[in-house]
Amino acid sequence: MCPPEHFTVEYAINPWMDTSVPVDPDLAVKQWDRLRETLVGLGHTVHVLPAQPGLPDMVFAANGAFVVDGTVYGARFKHEQRAAEAAGHRAFYESQGWQFMAPTETNEGEGDFAYVPDAHGGLILAGYGFRTDPAAHAEAQEVLGRPVVSLRLVDPRFYHLDVALAALDDGNIVYYPGAFSVASQRVLAQLFPYAVLADDTDALAFGINLVSDGYHVVLNHEATGLAHKLAAVGYQPVPVELTEVRKGGGSVKCCIAELRH
Repeated sequence: MCPPEHFTVEYAINPWMDTSVPVDPDLAVKQWDRLRETLVGLGHTVHVLPAQPGLPDMVFAANGAFVVDGTVYGARFKHEQRAAEAAGHRAFYESQGWQFMAPTETNEGEGDFAYVPDAHGGLILAGYGFRTDPAAHAEAQEVLGRPVVSLRLVDPRFYHLDVALAALDDGNIVYYPGAFSVASQRVLAQLFPYAVLADDTDALAFGINLVSDGYHVVLNHEATGLAHKLAAVGYQPVPVELTEVRKGGGSVKCCIAELRH
């Protein structure tokens, strides 16, 4: 995770960003701290990547890389405003002794990649349409040695896969069908017939931008309907409030890069 010490909305590179809406920097840090404390309280270890001046979106740590079995596939951002973030993420992973593979294709890390470990022997779901080049899907497959399923995003409000789909446990997912092309919806229905489906309201509340450890599901507090659905099928919803970073077009998952050894 990377603290929002320099977070602000200085530019607009997704439909959620509005430069006329001010960010409360103190509240942003306070809410981020609560998220970090929530994860620690659930028994997880959190590494903190230092924030860098001039990189307001670095708080969205998920976009910096994608990690499977100790191998890191680095990010190469589409927009120049975020391009310099990649070096900071690379420095972190290399300092920790992770095997880092630099990308040649445009991709935004876990923003557009999700890993479902036990689904069909370990499956990577990959989004394209707005940020990540489909060629990065093939590159990720070669780097990480897992089959990649390409999914086309068609609604600009769901510009990254992680605002439209999330892994819940080793074999199942939650997603919002309306974010995907008809063909991609068919693929998801075939691969995950028991997936939890989110509706428009919870999807637009960033409810799917969540993290799950297989039981606890940390998600935006506004996604009450999705929380009930998750509880009904055996998960434990853990709501958190992230009103400030939401102004940048992200929520829980965007703030967390998952480290898979």
